[in-house]
Amino acid sequence: MEKKIKLLLVDDEQMIRENLAALLSRSGFDVTTAADGEEALERVEQITPDLIVMDVLMPRLDGRSAVRTLREQSNWTPVILLTQIGDSYERASALEEGADDYLNKPFDTHELIARIKTVLRRARAEQPPLTAAQKLGSGALVFDRVSRRVLLNDKEVNLTPKAVTLLEYLLTHPDELITRERLLDAVWGWDYPVGTRAVDTRVAELRKLLHDDVDEPRYIETVPGQGYRFVGDVKPVT
Repeated sequence: MEKKIKLLLVDDEQMIRENLAALLSRSGFDVTTAADGEEALERVEQITPDLIVMDVLMPRLDGRSAVRTLREQSNWTPVILLTQIGDSYERASALEEGADDYLNKPFDTHELIARIKTVLRRARAEQPPLTAAQKLGSGALVFDRVSRRVLLNDKEVNLTPKAVTLLEYLLTHPDELITRERLLDAVWGWDYPVGTRAVDTRVAELRKLLHDDVDEPRYIETVPGQGYRFVGDVKPVT
């Protein structure tokens, strides 16, 4: 019999916690729950989960603080944060602190399950997630997340700030089909008055400056009618 994936679900709202735990259990996961960040850290020690789904805004210890604590202990259990934060900078900061992905509340439960499976696929055993790396590389492309500089063949590429943020999201989610709506949300945030055409414009900018062929892409693949996928092999760069 195949071993069930162990999930730790952390949310301070009892109804959400119970309903979501039941749904995830029906989807084949072995689910343990916690009501806040402090209890979550205790459960991690007790059950060694394969992945943690955790709310951000909670009493005693919030989700982002709990993630920081885990990473400071060199615990790289994958974490998906459930957020109500509309600002893209705040969500990017959460990823830089060590979360593997985030999902905005309210969310579709099928989307959560898809994200869980995707994060587990790209998780590297007992190693930091790509979202925690200061530099990421794919072939001749290097992205310094601290200085926000993009290099191609050791020469700096001048991108607009939105294109840089878009590239960062694609690099930290390699080989994952990402819809235009999700990229719009990740890069521009909830309240930014733009449509999905803005995503296409920035992808076109990236392709032009990275000399990426739309028909034979080294970096960004278009999936007709669905979105984009970063197809290059991505690794942390020291």
